[in-house]
Amino acid sequence: MEAILIDCVQKNLRHFMHSNAIFISHRLCAHFPSETNLQLLAGCYLQCNQAYAAYHILKGTQTPQSRYLFAISCFQMDLLSEAEAALCSSNEPNAEVPNGSAGHYLLGLIYRYTDRRKSAIHHFKEALSMDPLMWAAYEELCLLGAAAEATVVFGEAATLCLQKQYLNCATSPSLHSSVEDCRIVAARHTVSEDVSPRQLRQMQGLKDNARNHHGASIFGGMAAEPMNSGPSNISFYNTPSPKATQLSSVAPPPLCRNMLPNGPNLNTLSSDSSPKSTLNSTIQAPRRKFVGEGKLRKISGRLFSDSGPRRSSRLSSEASINANANANATVLSGNGINNTSKHLGGSKLSPIKFRSMTIRKGQSWANENIDEGIHNDAQNDSRLNITSTSSCSSHAIEVKSCEQEAAIFPVGGLVMSSSKVISGTSEILSLLRVLGEGYRLSCLYRCQDALDTYLKLPHEHYNTGWVLCQVGKAYFESVDYVEADRAFSLARQITPYSLEGMDIYSTVLYHLKEDMKLSYLAQELISTDRLAPQSWCAMGNCYSLQKDHETALKNFQRAVQLNPRFAYAHTLCGHEYVALEDFENGIKCYQSALKVDERHYNAWYGLGMIYLRQEKFDFSEYQFRKAFQINPQSSVIMSYFGTALHAVKRSKEAMVIMDKAILADQKNPLPMYQKANILLSLEKFDEALEVLEELKECSPNESSVYALMGNIYKRRNMHDRAMLHYGIALDLKPSATDVATIKAAIEKLHVPDEIEDNL
Repeated sequence: MEAILIDCVQKNLRHFMHSNAIFISHRLCAHFPSETNLQLLAGCYLQCNQAYAAYHILKGTQTPQSRYLFAISCFQMDLLSEAEAALCSSNEPNAEVPNGSAGHYLLGLIYRYTDRRKSAIHHFKEALSMDPLMWAAYEELCLLGAAAEATVVFGEAATLCLQKQYLNCATSPSLHSSVEDCRIVAARHTVSEDVSPRQLRQMQGLKDNARNHHGASIFGGMAAEPMNSGPSNISFYNTPSPKATQLSSVAPPPLCRNMLPNGPNLNTLSSDSSPKSTLNSTIQAPRRKFVGEGKLRKISGRLFSDSGPRRSSRLSSEASINANANANATVLSGNGINNTSKHLGGSKLSPIKFRSMTIRKGQSWANENIDEGIHNDAQNDSRLNITSTSSCSSHAIEVKSCEQEAAIFPVGGLVMSSSKVISGTSEILSLLRVLGEGYRLSCLYRCQDALDTYLKLPHEHYNTGWVLCQVGKAYFESVDYVEADRAFSLARQITPYSLEGMDIYSTVLYHLKEDMKLSYLAQELISTDRLAPQSWCAMGNCYSLQKDHETALKNFQRAVQLNPRFAYAHTLCGHEYVALEDFENGIKCYQSALKVDERHYNAWYGLGMIYLRQEKFDFSEYQFRKAFQINPQSSVIMSYFGTALHAVKRSKEAMVIMDKAILADQKNPLPMYQKANILLSLEKFDEALEVLEELKECSPNESSVYALMGNIYKRRNMHDRAMLHYGIALDLKPSATDVATIKAAIEKLHVPDEIEDNL
């Protein structure tokens, strides 16, 4: 009865019939009370997102698997101290972390969210060393800025580790069962003639059932103990991911609602029984996640700025957008020839043929031989008259051949030869080396290097939603919003159900001032998932673009409420508070973002801008320095960092930073403008005018440039030229604040600087 109930629960979990699985699990625990059955019941509740139920069921349990599930439930309920205590027993400080690599990954997340960076890095590295396919751990290391090169992490040591997991005969129960199956088939001639082939099949089935009941884990989604690891992981916590299909050039594919469940097969050794983590949907960690978590909407460096900050990193967003729009339409290719051919729109996905093949562990091969034996026995009765010597020798040869044929391995429902296992692991790790290196470089903000690395991917992998989102983020960080828009648009067509990176995409559309596209994106995301922070970030950006900062703030606060560990939502709240001149709450929001992710340079940048506006230059210099240390490639950060250095009387260092900023992005006029300001304060008028003349060619419609030139000519007592440039600045229709400042400068045109300073 117990075996039947367990099988029923597992079947219901595979079919996502959670309520029925919970009901049967309660009957199981009532009739056969045991801790393993409690684990099954708790697993059902965890899969239903009812962590509180699993918490009460497993509280006080002691087995490693129970402690791991209890830690999962605590993590989901944000009881991090209890989760840590469950994984690290105080009575046994040297005890192994339950569930191998998955346990280390969970412990790493706990340490990360409790500001213990070194411990978090240690456990993420442990998880990777135990299971090289633990991609989530490598992602976390990249986000912490502590990841080694992907060629090292997914190199020879990882290959040997994987091959050992799948080829180690001594620890593989599946392999032993395959050998047993071969011996059963080989011994069919020695069995009494009274035993029919049907009975032989029944004997085989009983052996498999017994093995599945006692050898497999009690979860429907948990296979037998993985090789070279702790207790197996819970594969039903996987979120199934549909494969990419041919991309239509007419319209995006419809939203896929009926996904093929990635349910395990109890009669096979699931690939999910390896130590790799499957916490992506179970552990309610930040929904990036993970990702990379959105980047900052920049604040303008105009001389005469508005009362609220602008989001563009350039003096004139219109000029930069027009420049990009007039450029030749170059798009990304999946595996492009060179770096300049960035063709996105014309790329098409090759159709992928789906294959499914389920072979019962050791049974398909055995049944085939049994049927063959029946056929041969029916046609060749003369075999019974073979001499005993030849019979014995044939039996020995057959057993030996079966031992050789036993070098096949059930992997993920497929029976594979050892050579295919070896080649398969090598191919997987070679793919992860490219993906991992691209992601690592992206997290280090080496955007062009990351883009070049992603171009090395095969066409079918490049044209996937995740990769294209990473490409879009890299272009976003490079302030190439047009190319970022193209990458994200194609990602939306391929995976319209995915929300990862959509917060960044909404900010891209914000900078491009694409209010219609942004509004449409926000509505689509809300209709897809109202409980995702990315959806509300997009909605907030939509209102912020319309200058409705109060409504935008409410939307960003909703995103924070849905996921308090979503750093970008905190940062966007800070931007809106700054737009509303509420600097105190803006500082609190930026600090909250840094508590979630101390490498979130956008928050350091936001703090620096507030202190710069408050003329707290020492604080401002510190914040910009922190942002620069995290992202040393940003021309915008370097520009404001140089401004802060000049404000604290470190002009030489400021000039060096400004020159670096100009080289980092020659299309960005901001560092040239700030350099001219510094030269003006140092009374190097000729050099300042030379820089501004060059800047005027790049940004001919920027009023701030002409206003600054007017100030320089005024300092040189060239009043006619000063008046000319002030007039040009007014003709370019600056903001109301800028108009008032320019008119005040015109009124004081003939007042000496010494007297003006005393007024």
